[in-house]
Amino acid sequence: MKVDFTRWLPAIAKDSYRKTALSVVGVAALGGLALAPTAAAAPVTSGPHQGAVAAIDLATGKAATSARQEDQPVESGLTTGSATGKPPAGKPSRDELIPHGIEGAQSRIPLDDAQLANARAIVDAAKKTGVGDRGAVIGVATSLQESKLYNLGHLGAYNDHDSQGLFQQRPSSGWGTPEQITDPGYSATAFFSALKNVGGWQDLPLTTAAQTVQVSAFPYAYAQWEEQAADIVQQLW
Repeated sequence: MKVDFTRWLPAIAKDSYRKTALSVVGVAALGGLALAPTAAAAPVTSGPHQGAVAAIDLATGKAATSARQEDQPVESGLTTGSATGKPPAGKPSRDELIPHGIEGAQSRIPLDDAQLANARAIVDAAKKTGVGDRGAVIGVATSLQESKLYNLGHLGAYNDHDSQGLFQQRPSSGWGTPEQITDPGYSATAFFSALKNVGGWQDLPLTTAAQTVQVSAFPYAYAQWEEQAADIVQQLW
């Protein structure tokens, strides 16, 4: 079914300590929705889901004004890496963050305060769960695809299943209660706990590792965020 993205509008935003949940009325679908944790790798079979990108752009008022602007790199705080290619003292290197190289064309977006706070929550959870900086890159890239690093609440009558939060996790699939999965720290910890159950995840390409946890209908979509996710993690680590 063809979806008219121009009708999607923001409805409610709730702000609290490290928790900003956006409810959007009129969104028909979000790509890359999380299902249940799994340790069985899924194949990479399709490209990025542009509907999910368009939905969140319009719902949060961040739709690009032109295709030309969308294609340009974003030069804003916590979105770009070191100009010299050398990491700041005490920060992980590019080779540590992207050990297998990037896959395909890369996307990049500017980040507001809410997105930065959510990225910090993911990085903090990566440290606490022991998945390290590479795990943090996988987590941030996954959230960039699933929610653009916004802590999305329930999407109302048009919600695709009951997916919510930074990783679009589903209460009905055992990820937790709606209150839990819309807590950035909890949802990131749940994601990394599932990632740790994937055998050899450290040696997998990012999109395969993310897909194994998320079981998305659009598994290749995660790959496009690896470079920006690495920049974010390098600067927040």
